[in-house]
Amino acid sequence: MDISPTTCRTLEQYYHVNSNTLDKQYKDVLSDYRTWSELEHADEWLVFPDNVGRNLAIDETSMSNGELRTIVTNRDRHGKDQCLVAIVKGVKSEDVINALKHIPEALLNIVEEVTLDLSDSMRKIVRTCFPKAMRVIDRFHIQKLACDAVQEMRIKHRWDAIQEANDDMENAKLEGREYVPFRYENGDTRKELLARSRYLLFKSGEKWTLSQSKRAEILFREYPDLKTAYGLSHSLRMIFSKNTVKDAARLSMAKWYNKVEEA
Repeated sequence: MDISPTTCRTLEQYYHVNSNTLDKQYKDVLSDYRTWSELEHADEWLVFPDNVGRNLAIDETSMSNGELRTIVTNRDRHGKDQCLVAIVKGVKSEDVINALKHIPEALLNIVEEVTLDLSDSMRKIVRTCFPKAMRVIDRFHIQKLACDAVQEMRIKHRWDAIQEANDDMENAKLEGREYVPFRYENGDTRKELLARSRYLLFKSGEKWTLSQSKRAEILFREYPDLKTAYGLSHSLRMIFSKNTVKDAARLSMAKWYNKVEEA
């Protein structure tokens, strides 16, 4: 509804019009903002029934001021015009459900698939508002679970390394000698190795820099369990990246799950 700051500055520069005054006049007089039928609840929720399609996605997003909002989009629009189906303030399932109820039931029933994350509130929203839709977990959240598990292992080893370093320093102090930490061939101490390995564990090996490749070699040599976990996380990423046929992907996932159980 508002004129952009750039437009206001341009008008102010060439026509000597105060941009704040122009913005207020546009909002209050020139536009239909004050008579907008959605104005009363626009800050809380907005729905666009005409944008409902067979394949939707629901997720939460953080606005510029840090407030969370729940967004429902039409996946078939690929982020272009008529993509937004609903935007609701907050993430409470009850609020989102109440907002979506303003969309005719006949339109809600045409939805065949909804992509969502792993939260219970999102599942409740989809189950209540789109009863005929199949729920599909977003691949990003599945991969994130695997990455988080790898990072948890790294963090546990790092705390152990910190405790080991503290014990060595205390012993050196008690024995009246200088504490000299052990360093690997790349110059890292044990706790530095684990701290500096964070980002390389998120990436594929072919994307590592030379220093990251060297650090990964040392890390996996010292911590074989991290090597196994990283390999499983990476292979899961490859399943999502390469398989396009459902049956092939299902078989790959079954084999991957067997490897997880073995590990």
